[in-house]
Amino acid sequence: MLIGRRLAFDYGDVRIGVASCDPEGILATPVATVKNTPDTVWLEIKSIMDEYEPVGVFIGEPKHLSGRESESGEKAHLFAQAITDRFGIPCIMIDERLSTVSASRQMRESGKNAKESKSAIDQVAAVAILEQGLAILKREKNQ
Repeated sequence: MLIGRRLAFDYGDVRIGVASCDPEGILATPVATVKNTPDTVWLEIKSIMDEYEPVGVFIGEPKHLSGRESESGEKAHLFAQAITDRFGIPCIMIDERLSTVSASRQMRESGKNAKESKSAIDQVAAVAILEQGLAILKREKNQ
């Protein structure tokens, strides 16, 4: 596995959760929740990309529980393509069917209500996407 930071994005129409890992790919941590507004989204993402200088990016790929691609999945693919086009960094799509559900449960268990934790849920979901992506890279390395 290539040494260097990786980022993960939990893409949504309203908010985009972002997570990063250390250069060795051991610890995934929340970074930010970016408001997905046409006038500022790419400025904020560029700032994050410049700060973290990732060697790779994971994008959550929403699917229906059946495995079929969803409308949200199509938007996530367009977002991934825009990341690659703008920053020249390849994106790997990660099945995120249950990441937001899991993040919501974690927030509830920690005593936060849904309204208090909307942006945090997006970041926790991005952490889950990043951890899953890192696990895939490690498995591939060990084969």
